[in-house]
Amino acid sequence: MAVQELLEKKGDEATFIIYVKYRQNATWQGEVIWADKKKKKCFRSALELLKMIDSALDHGKIDTEG
Repeated sequence: MAVQELLEKKGDEATFIIYVKYRQNATWQGEVIWADKKKKKCFRSALELLKMIDSALDHGKIDTEG
């Protein structure tokens, strides 16, 4: 599926596109794009990714602080 196709699909609450670039140290590293706001951040672990998504849904911004 092309990037543009992914950006056009929307969820009810929010839409996040996740690119997993590496799988090292038993976790993921990559980028997350918040499609609704067109913001992109890198994450270093699956836990950090989940915290970013949770923060975005709770506060309306992607937070990279733990």
